Amino acid sequence: MKILTGGQFRELDLYTIEHEPIASIDLMERASRAITDVLLQRYAAQHPRIIVFAGPGGNGGDGLAVARMLTEAGHATEAFLFNVTGHLNPDCATNRDRLQALEGAHLTEVTSELVFPELRPGDLVIDALFGTGLSKPLSGGFAMVTKRINQSQATVVSIDVPSGLMCEDNTYNDTSSIIRAHETLSIGGPKLAFLFAENQRYVGSFTTLDIGLSREGLDAIKGYLWMTETDEVRQLLRQRPHFAHKGTMGHALLVAGHRGMMGAAILGARAALRTGLGKLTMHLPYACLDIIQTAVPEAIVQMDVDADLITSALDASNFQALGIGPGIGTDRYTATALHNYLRQQPCPMVIDADALNILSENPEWLREIPADSILTPHPAELDRLVGHCTSSFERMNRARNFALNFAIFLVVKGHYTQICTPTGDVLFNPTGNPGMATAGSGDVLTGILTSLLAQGYLPAEAAQLGVFLHGLAGDLAADALTEESLIASDIINHLPAAFRKLKN
Repeated sequence: MKILTGGQFRELDLYTIEHEPIASIDLMERASRAITDVLLQRYAAQHPRIIVFAGPGGNGGDGLAVARMLTEAGHATEAFLFNVTGHLNPDCATNRDRLQALEGAHLTEVTSELVFPELRPGDLVIDALFGTGLSKPLSGGFAMVTKRINQSQATVVSIDVPSGLMCEDNTYNDTSSIIRAHETLSIGGPKLAFLFAENQRYVGSFTTLDIGLSREGLDAIKGYLWMTETDEVRQLLRQRPHFAHKGTMGHALLVAGHRGMMGAAILGARAALRTGLGKLTMHLPYACLDIIQTAVPEAIVQMDVDADLITSALDASNFQALGIGPGIGTDRYTATALHNYLRQQPCPMVIDADALNILSENPEWLREIPADSILTPHPAELDRLVGHCTSSFERMNRARNFALNFAIFLVVKGHYTQICTPTGDVLFNPTGNPGMATAGSGDVLTGILTSLLAQGYLPAEAAQLGVFLHGLAGDLAADALTEESLIASDIINHLPAAFRKLKN
């Protein structure tokens, strides 16, 4: 699914109006009907009083149409239209007139000072002040209105975008003047800002409403932001050959763990094997041999000369993929071993955890990372690579530029994990849940990705499929165990169910 900017959404609206063809007022009616249907299903029965705050633009027109439809459905609805400049969007003006003409409607048109209505617990507020066209922070009376709404105990639902929130970059926004919605009903698709952690307190949950915008117009819009969809991931998943054997299903090398940190190695190994890998060899300090052969008897072990640390690099020329980093530490001898693995450039690599921290301390080695390698930082690890970021929008752009500059795949872990590609695309992953914010979850992802690479998936395929499967297994584990009780090994244990669900 293509993720559009605010400007591109307006472009798509105009394309739909011209090519469907449909009058803009009728397209607004279609959107308002979709919004009203959700409100009637989820909210209206529980909230005897509904208050709509409408701005002077298209978003306000949606709000006034929704107020009319709710009134027609028999729900007590009050609408406040802010028209302080005397200039309304034409469709907003039309919906004002339609609402005024409706028997039993309650509309207050605010042209100067507002006597703010008392908002009580149990009220439902519909925020339709500003939508995708906002280009600067709210101020003056509109800022006051948003603050009064936020101070109330009413339930708030925003139409398309919480008023005051920019669709993309909110780095320099006035966060005190942004509506804090319980839910946002997003028209046509999610807005980029919805996918960033710091904006969740404004967006709440969000629901995407399909109002029949032109598919042809959408395809014609050039973009680089995408949301992964289940069907495209399902198409990536390969059928295992009937005559497959362990020699044809990939042989991976996992370099992980040191004394006291063998849990990371165990999780990565178990995840790699559970993802369909034919053979796994592990490079470990020799004192860790008994631990790994007890915990993961399916793994082959190549021991380092050191008892406690990884200090040297094996010949990796006979492996189809190399995963390195979980639990290895950042000792200077381990750093040298990582550098030697990079110099070999024997096969596709997954670089995670301590390997990333070593690279951040030795930035001159970045150019030696094999092209199309997959790096999997969490936000703090990424900041150490690209510099401190003040917002998720800035972090996404720096990650994208990093992936372009070094011709690698950068998987920025988190809710809506981002996959930044060497071609400049950014793919957001929809699976996963807060229960996966637990130690070892990233080690599991490293094992999954390394396994898929070794099986012959292209790096772009492995990144998209692996991140999706990881999140899906986490979702299934949370359903079975609750988010609070989820631990990293539960993700591995639910990989079979994730494969089954994806296949079916």
